Amino acid sequence: MYPNWILQRAYLTPLRAALTNEGQTWTFSEVNELALKRARQLTALGIQQGARIAIMGPSTPNIIFMMYASMHLQCELVMLNRRLSAAEIAYQIEDAAVVTVLVADEDAEKLPQNAPQLLFSEIEQGAEREVTVAKEWSLAQTTSIMYTSGTTGFPKGVRQTVGNHQASATASVFNLGLQAEDVWLCAVPLFHISGFSILVRSLLYGNKVHLYEQFDVDAIMKNMVNGDVTHMSVVSVTLERILHALEEKNRKASTRFKMMLAGGGPVPVDYLQRAGALNLAVAQTYGMTETSSQTATLASEDAMLKIGSAGKPLFFNQIQIVESNEKGEGEICIRGPHVTPGYIGRFAQKEATIDGWLHTGDIGYIDEDGYLFVVDRRADLIISGGENIYPAEIENVLLAHPAVKEAGVCGKNHDKWGQVPKAYIVLKEEVSIEELLDFCKQKLAKYKIPKEINFVHELPRNGSNKLLRRKLKEL
Repeated sequence: MYPNWILQRAYLTPLRAALTNEGQTWTFSEVNELALKRARQLTALGIQQGARIAIMGPSTPNIIFMMYASMHLQCELVMLNRRLSAAEIAYQIEDAAVVTVLVADEDAEKLPQNAPQLLFSEIEQGAEREVTVAKEWSLAQTTSIMYTSGTTGFPKGVRQTVGNHQASATASVFNLGLQAEDVWLCAVPLFHISGFSILVRSLLYGNKVHLYEQFDVDAIMKNMVNGDVTHMSVVSVTLERILHALEEKNRKASTRFKMMLAGGGPVPVDYLQRAGALNLAVAQTYGMTETSSQTATLASEDAMLKIGSAGKPLFFNQIQIVESNEKGEGEICIRGPHVTPGYIGRFAQKEATIDGWLHTGDIGYIDEDGYLFVVDRRADLIISGGENIYPAEIENVLLAHPAVKEAGVCGKNHDKWGQVPKAYIVLKEEVSIEELLDFCKQKLAKYKIPKEINFVHELPRNGSNKLLRRKLKEL
């Protein structure tokens, strides 16, 4: 058993700043008191300890207090991506079999009509009922559930336990170091593992989080120049925007700023060179939802020495390559205390690991110095602005249209987003591209909608009639 993170942090450093947003700051004691109040209000509304509930809303202090309240109640918290379509959200709510959805008032219209829900305002104005909050948590206790796209087209609900998050946060601090005055700027969504892991690290390390609801490049640049923050999580597209803003204003980050942690795919060499000219340290990472954030990280001082590498595994983690070819390239497998114990819903019976190893589906190799290089992220995965998009999800939607006989989707390189989806379609009957795009808009998040649709006579397939997505780009 381990201490309840929120209670323990409020006990150890009650007066230390925990959270800053739009000029307002809360101490760890104040954050805990608000979380306990929300826990009592949720209890009064019938939420039982240990229940599985979902949550959706923008990245504001209110959603953090709701998350921490749910953690106090030891609920399994399903993080809903507010950028998804109503159909995608409906699938996750049904698959997770949640008792209700805690939803910010402004997001209520995004939920399917029949979804059980509690508005934030309803909770915040409600009565309270006393509840005994556990002072200790089990490492096996599920804290969060996040959906990750599957190669079948059906997203999988990934369980992330107290032990998973704790191991990830501990390995990260072993890698980055820690000082009491460190401040992590959070401008990534809290429903993503990149955002939620920042909150976990804040509770375990006792560091302040400087929270942004949306990415505001000018305000973020000022924070970095003024020395208000020391760390930040980015993807390539947001890193470039920050670099451009600094270059345009002829400014550099404060010497107090320590590190950009970059995920969501490799960072272009040009960005690394520009960051270096601005004395901005960038550490590239490799991780996934199933590993509660980072598995490997490339130290910033190695960025130009090991171009394209994701670095070495963090302290508790192991990486091996299996079924490698003559070049040493094979499937990346991961083992460690940060790896999920399994899935829920449709994939509840699927084993997360084989003999303790998570088979990622990613192809890579480890060089003679022990550095990991990811050759192809999950084979067909499209990474667009840090968002993971599986072609099968888009193909399933397109195939649901009566005019579509076959559909294949691959990634197309894009200067701003890294990649965007591109579709190839074999038709059964005449239909316009505009009609197909409108159909997709009803079913898919905006970033998943194909940016280009091409009509073809046939799709490339192998001997067993399996679609060869890598061959699509040759059409």
